[in-house]
Amino acid sequence: MAGGTLLPLRVPSYILRQSKHLRTQKSPLSILASVASPPSQCHSKAACRHIFSIQHRLVPVAPHGTYLVLPGVPCVPHRGLHLSQARREIVQFNLSDIGEGIKEVTVKEWFVKPGDTVAQFDNVCEVQSDKASVTITSKYDGVVTKLYYGVDDIAQTGDPLVDVEIEGSAAEPVEVDTTPEEEVEAPNERNVKVLAAPAVRRVAMEYGVNLADITGSGKEGRVLKEDIISHVSSKTPVPAPAHTAPVFTAAPPKAAPAPPKPAAPQPVRPPPAFLGKDKTEPASFMVKAMTKSMNEALKIPHFGYNDEIDMSQLVDLRKDLKAACLERGIKLSYMPFIVKACSMALLHFPILNSSLDTQAETITYKAGHNIGMAMDTPMGLMVPNIKGVQQLSVFDIQVELSRLHSLGLAGKLSTKDLSGGTFSLSNIGSIGGTYAKPVILAPEVAIGALGKIYTVPRYSPSGNLQPTHVMNVSWSADHRCIDGATMARFSNIWKGYLESPASMLLDMK
Repeated sequence: MAGGTLLPLRVPSYILRQSKHLRTQKSPLSILASVASPPSQCHSKAACRHIFSIQHRLVPVAPHGTYLVLPGVPCVPHRGLHLSQARREIVQFNLSDIGEGIKEVTVKEWFVKPGDTVAQFDNVCEVQSDKASVTITSKYDGVVTKLYYGVDDIAQTGDPLVDVEIEGSAAEPVEVDTTPEEEVEAPNERNVKVLAAPAVRRVAMEYGVNLADITGSGKEGRVLKEDIISHVSSKTPVPAPAHTAPVFTAAPPKAAPAPPKPAAPQPVRPPPAFLGKDKTEPASFMVKAMTKSMNEALKIPHFGYNDEIDMSQLVDLRKDLKAACLERGIKLSYMPFIVKACSMALLHFPILNSSLDTQAETITYKAGHNIGMAMDTPMGLMVPNIKGVQQLSVFDIQVELSRLHSLGLAGKLSTKDLSGGTFSLSNIGSIGGTYAKPVILAPEVAIGALGKIYTVPRYSPSGNLQPTHVMNVSWSADHRCIDGATMARFSNIWKGYLESPASMLLDMK
């Protein structure tokens, strides 16, 4: 029987029906018997090869079984192709340090659940610290298998957030029989490990650039953002990133601005709560943050100074500019004028834009005017700041105020928005009241509280009684480095800019 091809006795009938060389009315055994007869040896050889080809493609050859040897048909040797089944391993995705000395956060929202597939940079969850709201993104490609925390649970830095099942190294190889014609040499794939920070990888994704094609100029060949920019600039055309900053342009004169949608009415006061018995609950992250800030503020000797500002000219100026700002898509308020006047006054008294280090006994004068704005958000008091006010126009300040206000209401203020402040203002007048006693936010040395704008009768320089728009301001300063005269002189310059807005044009740069 040497020199024959091994075929299983149990050949599925549908395989035999596929062959044009065989008759479907015959049974498999009778067909094989006729194939084995000497008069049709040439015909049976082609039929056997066809059966073998179809059977190999559709049904795997059994490793152990009964075989029939057909004479005259050469035996084709089988070769083994080793394939690897992907072995998946579960890794813990830990909460990394998000900066600013934050040790614990509150999980506010999950964007994934067990069984979901995630890729690198996909949003996993949103956490809230005592300083900011941060969105945590995935470091791995895989499937989420476990969530370690529920909503409103406290997570510590370094603790696991989720388990992710990822593809690991190869498992035991599986042998698959194949014919020589089916063997295909696998192409060589480039497997290069590129060193790059997550932020740099995100930039590469926005530009559609493969990091393996870029030569890094950083330490140990690390790819930097500058390397990506240089790489894409050498190509024509330069691909634009997926996300670009919004640009505000003036609308055509013919296009009328769309009427703003009416905002949902806010409750004047919260509904009364009737408690049948005492209730004890753990302090929230916001209460913990305020406790920490107030403990630091108690170490500062506060000095207070109050004044009244005539806002009549500023009221008229805002009325004149309001329509122009609406054409640009921005609603103009009084705050950008107040913030800009504050920055211009700080140029004359840089001591108010400084920080005091009692341990080192030094005073650091800040170059940038990062003026914070206290905001009443659904999560509590937040103080984001506008960076570099000394270099911004009144319109730019209003744009930034609108952005921070929207993020504050949505609870999406970032750590960058909430850190780095050098001077603060609190607009308590938006709720009501005229005077306040603001508390300094260390390491700053001064803060101002703005009252509401209201109309009162006042005498004009000519002695006539007329209605006047006034606003009260309350200043607090660190008396360890700022005296009363400095605070009063600063307030007078700031007051002069607001009472005569046209004078700001003389000192604007």
